[in-house]
Amino acid sequence: MAADQPRTRKQNADLARLVELSGASHKALAHRVNQLARQAGAETDYTHTSVANWVRRGMTPRQPVPGLLAAALAERLGRPVTVAEIGMGDGQTPDASMGLDFARDPADAVRVASAFWRNVDRRDFVTGTSFAISAFTTPFARWLINPADSEASHRGGRQVGRGDLDELREAADEARRWDSKYGGGNWRANAVTDCLKHRADPLLTGTYTDAVGAELFSVTAELSRLAGWTAFDVGQHDAAQRHFIQALRLARAGGDVQLGCYVLTTMAMQSLMRGFAGEAIDMAQGAYERAKDTAAPRVLAFNKLIEARAHARDGDSKAASRALAASEALLGQARGDGDEPAWIDFYNHARLSADAAEIHRDLKNPKAALAWNQQATAMAPGVFTRSVGMRLAIVGTAHLQDRDLDQGLALGNQAIDILARVQSTRALDYVREFTTALDPWRREARVADFVQRARTELAMAV
Repeated sequence: MAADQPRTRKQNADLARLVELSGASHKALAHRVNQLARQAGAETDYTHTSVANWVRRGMTPRQPVPGLLAAALAERLGRPVTVAEIGMGDGQTPDASMGLDFARDPADAVRVASAFWRNVDRRDFVTGTSFAISAFTTPFARWLINPADSEASHRGGRQVGRGDLDELREAADEARRWDSKYGGGNWRANAVTDCLKHRADPLLTGTYTDAVGAELFSVTAELSRLAGWTAFDVGQHDAAQRHFIQALRLARAGGDVQLGCYVLTTMAMQSLMRGFAGEAIDMAQGAYERAKDTAAPRVLAFNKLIEARAHARDGDSKAASRALAASEALLGQARGDGDEPAWIDFYNHARLSADAAEIHRDLKNPKAALAWNQQATAMAPGVFTRSVGMRLAIVGTAHLQDRDLDQGLALGNQAIDILARVQSTRALDYVREFTTALDPWRREARVADFVQRARTELAMAV
């Protein structure tokens, strides 16, 4: 990477202030910037001296390092930090806070989403593995205050018709199928962002009636949620957050409260998987209260399932059991007819049983986990490849908790057989949890062989 460029001989007072507020040493910041650069496909070797030059001499590093530095400070401060805020904005680098805004006005919401989609794939727009729970605070609050805008019509460019909506729905359906089978890293799942940029974006600025506009916003929100889900699945948590926030805003623009509930439930799931179980509980409960009189029972049932999973991660067995029972009762009310949205058709009693096994695994109750697993219908690997692999790892972990090494290892090896074909960082996390549960048997040769196999084969899958 080319050397830093002297911007001025003056101290960068903006950067100095934020570094001081963050409490980070120059050495720690340099280390984190190097880490983020490697994740972005660049090799850097910055040191504490480099950071000192940026602060005291006003030197500006080459792109995309200003964005990396802003991201590193954002992690420390627990809030978005822009390149301009650190005194390195040149008017051409994408704003590091792009995609995090939950606009109040529908027209502004379209502009915010459009700008994010245009820039998210640029190399100098850094979105990586960092996750800031605070980024969800404002979207959550504003959606709770008003989950549905009153008007969705627009007069602008070309006339938007039913054929356009059908095309976007087909793209969403295909992305869901490929994501389930091959994980979030497959090329078709990644094509969702291209669909948002090149197909949905021009339509949002076109001419459409209130009815067509409501459907347009809803299907675009679902595409944005899918883009977030695929990013989340491969460990790109920063990009996932931004896609989820825009999905929630677009669902509100379409007056689609039950989709907003589903998006917020997905945000809660990301939060609990990143270690913020308490915040996930709040989001799931808030979404339920707002949508309980509007959403289909199956949508609400899935919401309660994620709340149960969050309670389990939080170690509250009673609350987890109550939420799981509520999910089961709501699922019993689901009709499975054309009135339910297509994006929730995956949630059935087999899925509930499979997730209940995970809930009880998290609660360190292997007997209950294995009992629930017996109720879960076998899933076909060719259709739900990732889900099958994760479930094998979960059930294998429960067997290890029950001190059954033979069965645990057998399922662990089956999980690797399947997940080695899937591009999903999230799925690999389940295998890591399985290998952690192997700690009591670390000295056994077959356990060491399994751990080595997991490291070798799964490293090639990501």
